[in-house]
Amino acid sequence: MKHSEHIHVLGICGTFMGGLAALAREAGFVVSGQDQNVYPPMSTQLHKLGISMHQGYDDTPLQESYYDQVVVGNVMTRGMPVIETLLSRKLPFTSGPQWLGERILRHRQVAAVAGTHGKTSTAAMLAWILEANGLQPGFLIGGVPRNFDISARLGQGQAFVIEADEYDSAFFDKRSKFLHYHGDVVILNNLEYDHADIFPDLEAIKTQFHHLVRTIPATGRLVVNGEDANVKDVLMRGCWTPVTTFGRTAEYDVWAEKGDAAGRHICLHAGAHSAEFQWDNSGDHNVMNAAAAAAAALAYGVSLPQSARALAGFVGAKRRMEKMGQAQGVCVYDDFAHHPTAIASTLQGAKNVVGTQGRLLAVFEPRSNSMRAGVHAAQLPAALATADVAFVLMDPQLRWQESARQAVLDSPLQVAESVSDLLQAVRQTVRPGDTVVFMSNGGFDNAPRRFVELLTETDKASA
Repeated sequence: MKHSEHIHVLGICGTFMGGLAALAREAGFVVSGQDQNVYPPMSTQLHKLGISMHQGYDDTPLQESYYDQVVVGNVMTRGMPVIETLLSRKLPFTSGPQWLGERILRHRQVAAVAGTHGKTSTAAMLAWILEANGLQPGFLIGGVPRNFDISARLGQGQAFVIEADEYDSAFFDKRSKFLHYHGDVVILNNLEYDHADIFPDLEAIKTQFHHLVRTIPATGRLVVNGEDANVKDVLMRGCWTPVTTFGRTAEYDVWAEKGDAAGRHICLHAGAHSAEFQWDNSGDHNVMNAAAAAAAALAYGVSLPQSARALAGFVGAKRRMEKMGQAQGVCVYDDFAHHPTAIASTLQGAKNVVGTQGRLLAVFEPRSNSMRAGVHAAQLPAALATADVAFVLMDPQLRWQESARQAVLDSPLQVAESVSDLLQAVRQTVRPGDTVVFMSNGGFDNAPRRFVELLTETDKASA
């Protein structure tokens, strides 16, 4: 259905807001936007959709055009000229999550994937399972599933899969984004302390997760990690929806076991039913993600064998152990891991794949708000311990307490103050047969690609 409404999206080049803009355009809305960082690949994708974009946070677009609604991303803050004009002129505005919930999700069968870790991969798995079984789902995922090669679409079916983030909605709405989605099937993948910039402690995050539980209808389904004590604690506060548990042993409703150390051969179980598959996604975390996705798919009428066949063809999401290249006998991967638990799990999965064939090198950028504030700094040495050699970018601007900084300096971790110095240090250490995993939830100054180019240039020079 076509709309004559014109929405203007503030913070349009973020992964979530860019996906929202794409959905709005596909739904027939007239869409424009602005952001401080209007550059490829997001700018290219949005331009292809006919979405005009303004560079910067000045108020020129609000002075020159009329919009039926301004959709505000959570990157926007008071004091920005565009926000001050928005408020002083009393223009109609809403948050991105609220607009999405009201205009796109209201009449869909929403599968919301929540948790501290694994949201992108699990949402991508579930969307692919539903797609492979003919349900033609819509989705909005905070990454790019390589089975689809896009991060958002409306879809032709009733199902809609969304990565349900606990981050706040906007400067004027400090509720978690996922409260606006009104999920019918909700996955609670895990729960740990993170996002120290908006949550004072773990209890505050648990409260938001329980607010989410309160929004799920009794006709819906909660799919929960039965192994996670914090998730159990949230449900103890009250639950009004049927629950399906998942885990890695037979005590759970849906459980997955590895047939090999790397986690490349998986067997799924649910009651008397079981199904096996093989895939190229390593690590215990992906075993759990697969169990969660298969458990959620049951609520959409997709059987365990049907999920297994789909998962066998799942090729992962970009920046989730994405192979960037190989040169001089060295394999280079890019990964989004940024919390100590995710770092440790990613590296353990990679180590199981590498085995005794070569060394595993880890290269980490403390990029998340929690990491930059030093909340998890003291845990870094242990999180990176699985790697044979580990490097950390120690930007002098990191807001770490001296004790945390010293703990890293006193550990076996190798540190560098710039990406260029870091790449040279890795280059001097690496040798044929090694696997190098770069980890950051930011751009890392394009370090993984630059390292592949560095290796390739050396190859050409020696040819």
